[in-house]
Amino acid sequence: MQAYLCPNCKTNRTRFNLIEQVVKPVKLNPQSGELVEEYEVNETPPMHMKYNGTKLRVQCGACGVVEDEITFVKRAQSTPV
Repeated sequence: MQAYLCPNCKTNRTRFNLIEQVVKPVKLNPQSGELVEEYEVNETPPMHMKYNGTKLRVQCGACGVVEDEITFVKRAQSTPV
């Protein structure tokens, strides 16, 4: 774990919500939106793009902004305590 600083309010260094993103590849019915098929993460069909986003997002516990973890880390590194 690294130090965080909110890039939005620029004051919060202590209160955060860590949001773990869980990928769930699915196929939906185009008319009804009903779930047709659910795939394993590593077993998607050829035309189904794999998720390339971050596994962790961070929410500031003071102002509520949500960003990638690296944004909070870089802000803390560039602003000494």
